[in-house]
Amino acid sequence: MGGQNNFLKRLYDWVIHWAQTPHANKALFTVAVAESSFFPIPPDVLLITMGVSQPKKSFFYAGLSTLGSVLGGILGYFIGWQFMAAIGEKIIHLYGLSHKYLQVQHLYRNYDVWAIGLGGFTPLPYKLFTISAGAFKINFLSFVLVSLVARGLRFFLVGGVFYIWGQQVQKIMERYLNWLATGFATLVILGYICIKCLF
Repeated sequence: MGGQNNFLKRLYDWVIHWAQTPHANKALFTVAVAESSFFPIPPDVLLITMGVSQPKKSFFYAGLSTLGSVLGGILGYFIGWQFMAAIGEKIIHLYGLSHKYLQVQHLYRNYDVWAIGLGGFTPLPYKLFTISAGAFKINFLSFVLVSLVARGLRFFLVGGVFYIWGQQVQKIMERYLNWLATGFATLVILGYICIKCLF
């Protein structure tokens, strides 16, 4: 477990460093696409970092995150639909979520496409829901629309916080940057581990 935690921390640091480069927008979009289909680090970490540095662009960043995440969700859906055995199962197994696959199937049977709203808005592993949606042949148009709403709500809520209170948040971040960075990285890693254990 320690090796996995160290890997996630290094991966988190690598993602965060892109916020300080001229390629930040592209990095945010790319991470949003990747996280919805195969990547472990959510785009929120970049969205928050970029929102703090430029609060007035927070809604733009939220839009990039939403668009990238929905496109990534479509990629995840396609993987589950056409390549579940060859690729989808390997991605799910990689994150230790194989035993949760049937639980997600149960959610889709009971709530149909609305189950994707749960995976899209909450910290649950969205990639599991997108890949499973394709494997279970959930209506594609409904899948895209619910994903757009769920991911949009999540990212625009985060963006709204920084748009409204950006300067105050920035002052706090600058004063306690080291502590907050350490704490947030810890929360990301612990959240990932808890999801694996509890979901």
